[in-house]
Amino acid sequence: MNTKVSIVQCDDYLKAKDAIKEALDLIGGLENIISPGSRVLLKPNVLAIKRPEAAVTTHPAIVSAMCQLVKEAGGIPIVGDGSGVTSSDSTATAKALKASGIEEAASNCGAELINFETSGFIEVDVPKAKQFPHLHIAKAVMDADVIISLPKLKTHELTLYTGAVKNFFGTIPRKDRKAAHYLEDRDLFGEAVVDIYSFIKPHLAVMDGVIGMEGDGPSAGTPISAGVIMASYDCVALDMVASELIGFDPLQIPTNKAALSRGFGARHPEVVGTPLDKVKIKFKRPTGGALALMPRFLRRTLRKQFTVKPFINTSICTLCKACVLNCSVDAIDEKNGSLKINEEKCIQCYCCRELCPSHAVEIKKSLLVRIMTRGKK
Repeated sequence: MNTKVSIVQCDDYLKAKDAIKEALDLIGGLENIISPGSRVLLKPNVLAIKRPEAAVTTHPAIVSAMCQLVKEAGGIPIVGDGSGVTSSDSTATAKALKASGIEEAASNCGAELINFETSGFIEVDVPKAKQFPHLHIAKAVMDADVIISLPKLKTHELTLYTGAVKNFFGTIPRKDRKAAHYLEDRDLFGEAVVDIYSFIKPHLAVMDGVIGMEGDGPSAGTPISAGVIMASYDCVALDMVASELIGFDPLQIPTNKAALSRGFGARHPEVVGTPLDKVKIKFKRPTGGALALMPRFLRRTLRKQFTVKPFINTSICTLCKACVLNCSVDAIDEKNGSLKINEEKCIQCYCCRELCPSHAVEIKKSLLVRIMTRGKK
């Protein structure tokens, strides 16, 4: 497997197509994976109902450029994703695709747009799975000839970093996502994500790192200019380089560790194009990420003293109950017209915070965490 990772500087989405083409040419081009008439599924990150400038979702300029390049290579572009669930009906993904500008980008390019939430899932067996030997995968993924990940460069409160591998979490339904978060431990969650990746076996990743997100990503963080487009035929290799680019030890990322242990990717991928040292930038770490840096045995021993717990700011909360829908342990209840998180049940997966449309879920740190993280970026 070619694990080269290309880096091309790009400070403006108007230059995205040229930057992507250069990044692809550096690793061998699209022609290596696309045959005339191939159905090519482009999987962006459409996490939530957010506009492009919020840097939560893959920018529509990246989707548009990839649709054009796929067509130029003779392929048939298809754009699809399943967003986080924010209501009891099945409209969240449709609203997210529209708000993010991805619906319009696909339409303008004549690409088919598929909503995983409504198009159906197929139950599959996952060979050599570590956590989920059986999963439900979006039918559109199963029908594609070529699968391309289009992740956004972001931090993540549970996994520190989210990228090309974690992007495929959006290909499974809510019940499977909740089961994965129910595992509680970050490393076990990383193994579950790699179970998905191991079955899908994507052919390419092109990362939107023009504007990324630092801090409390993947949705509550702050947009930050990283100024890069990255590409690799190997999603794990790309994640290894991208996580280092933003100032993380790649082996602290649960999905990286889980993937490498199964023989995916490379510990030291070859970087082509712009040297990594030239574009490194230190992203602010997620608040919840402090726990990930502790050894597992210490996390268990100091569980009550070393906490970063979510709580609901009732003055902001709109009672939309997106947090209730996404809590894997049913730790959120409504009492006297307000929502409250049961701290005894909470497993600190931060799904409530990640998918709250009004940012009403905030973080409460224990004294030990405040002391250890004081002054750290």
